[in-house]
Parts: sequence; C-alpha cells; structure tokens
Amino acid sequence: MYAAENHIQLLKNNLSNEVWESGCEWVWQQIFPLSMDLTGKHSNQTLQTQKKWSSINTMDPAYDQYEKAREFYRTHEYLAWIGEDESDEETIRSASEEALDQSENANSPANTDSASAKISDQPMIYPMQQLMDYDFLMKHFYNVHTSTTADRELMNAKNLLSKDLTLEKEDAPQILIYHTHSQESYKNSKKDENVVAVGQKLTDLLTEKGWNVYHDTTVYDLAVGKLDRSRAYTYALEGINEILARYPSIQVVLDIHRDGVGEDVYLKTEIGGQPSARIMFFNGLSQTPEGPISYLANPFREDNLAFSLKLQLKAEEYYPGFTRKIYLKGLRYNQHLRARSALVEVGAQTNTFEEACNAMMPLAELLDMVLQGK
Repeated sequence: MYAAENHIQLLKNNLSNEVWESGCEWVWQQIFPLSMDLTGKHSNQTLQTQKKWSSINTMDPAYDQYEKAREFYRTHEYLAWIGEDESDEETIRSASEEALDQSENANSPANTDSASAKISDQPMIYPMQQLMDYDFLMKHFYNVHTSTTADRELMNAKNLLSKDLTLEKEDAPQILIYHTHSQESYKNSKKDENVVAVGQKLTDLLTEKGWNVYHDTTVYDLAVGKLDRSRAYTYALEGINEILARYPSIQVVLDIHRDGVGEDVYLKTEIGGQPSARIMFFNGLSQTPEGPISYLANPFREDNLAFSLKLQLKAEEYYPGFTRKIYLKGLRYNQHLRARSALVEVGAQTNTFEEACNAMMPLAELLDMVLQGK
C-alpha cells in the first residue's frame, strides 16, 4: 500500500511538472510563434531555420537584445500573460514591453526627449557611402524591437533607396488615410480632437497640393461603445480591403496613430516658429529573430522600408529634429496591401492637440516630395 501511494504521488508530481512545462511552452509560443510547430514540438524545418537565422543574426546587434528577452521571459513567465492595457485616453504599455524597452531603448528619442532635450537643428544630407555602412544606418535611423531582427541583407540602403516610389497626380483616389486606433487623443483634447481630426488636417493639406485623398474615419477600435483594441487591426484590414477594392487607384496607405510614452517624455520641436509634435515612422517586418512569419507575409516589405527611409532622410534634410528614429517591430500591421504603406505615430499623450495638427504641415511636405521624387 505504501509503495502504491508513493507511486501515485510520483505520478502526480510528474503530471504537475508536465503541466507547468506545457504552460511555459505555451507562453513562449505566444511571444515567438515560430519556435514550435503546430504540435508544440520543435520541427526539423524550424530547427534548420533557427540555425540559418542564428548565423545571420550574429551580425545584427538587435539579436543580442532578443536573446536577453528570451531569458527574461523564461524567468518571468507571468509577464507574458499581461496584455496591453488600453484606456480611453492613451496607450498604456504592458509590463513586459516596459521591462524590455528599458534595456533596449534606453538612449532612444522616445526615452530621452523632454521639454529641455537638445535636438539637432542642422540639416543633414547623408552620402550613399555612409548610408551603406550598416552599423551607421542602424544606429542613426532605427530602433529595433526585440520581437524582430533587421539584418544586413534586408537593411541595404542602396537597394532600398533605388526603389521608385513616385506617383503622378490624378483625379482618382491615390492616398488612403485611416486610423486603426481612432480613439487616441492628446493631453488637452476636447471632443473629437483625436487622431482622426489630425488625419483630416493631413488630408486637407495633401489635397491642397493636388493629391486625391480618401480619408477613412471608420472606428475600428470600439465594440458596443467600449474600447477594444484586441482585434482593431483585423477590423481595419477588412475595412481597408473594401476601400481598395472600390478604389484600386489608391497606391499610398497611411495609418495615423498617437504614441503612448512615459509622462516625463515630451515629443516636441519647433517648425516655422510653431510648436510641433515629433513623429515616428513604424515598420512591421513580419519576422521574428528566428525567421519569417509565414502567415503574415508582406510582399511589399522592402518597399515599405524604402518609403519610410526616404521620408526619414527628407526630414533630416528639411526638418531636422522633426522625426524620431524609425521603429521596427515583428508583426505586419496591415502594411502588406500597398508598396507605399506607412504607420505614423504623431506625438504622444503628453503633446497638445495643436502640436499634433502642426506636425501635419511638414509631414505633408515630406510625402509630397517623396511621392514626386523631388
């Protein structure tokens, strides 16, 4: 009887360990889905892909941060269960995002900018030889989140900047402006003074320049009157596809957002004597450091990267200090529908609505220059 009881207790302990390990595997799979196949086991193909990417990513500084993130989540599994907590007024970062960003982006504009931060106001024109230096390019123009990696082959400035993204102005709709998170607003916003209103300002300015703009004001982040961002990108994708089917002439797709930062961060500059929110271009790479995410394919990924880099370089030349570093993250963010797709973060919850609207003038100028190839 005693032996049988011991055997039963041993089985219980083993079962508990298996359940715990399965839970940990499930958590890790939610963060980095490519690490396992559908059965929850490491497939041979996945392991081969990991080996391939491991050899490539030894050259990518972001891969070191990714490895730290892996260890972080192994020792803090509970943090992976904490989702992004959204409020009506601003985006609150999850505990895991904050923990990773503190180490990854300690010196990034998002964490160092304040009302007294010194931002260079000197126009910069970079020769191709300098931009072809991978380390220089990544240090000066990009922040890479630990959910992805940007290797030397992908981040080839000569290849990206050689892409022709020019357009001829015409009567049919050419530019789509929409808002995945339509309820994002600013510190002094009154009713309807949110990113949708900022998008309307950009629409008006681009229209004045002769571009045919379709502004989609559909609300994608509310469900039954309550904020629900868990499926906002899915709902937005459905809406965008309908618009693109109706107007196939649209070749530019802009998702206008407002960032969420620490309360001590003030993303402000001055342009033409007017206070302006700083902006940030955001690219989804559809890949983790272990390889591409097959179910989030983006045939226009390099075009998207070329589009944001061209805009960034024009900003450095004409509006120094206006843009933050381009942010690269692992998912797709609906940037797979057109070659000229961009997600733009206009200021943050610490900016005023006026500063956000003022930022649309230089952004419209940048878009006009890049699309005309000036």
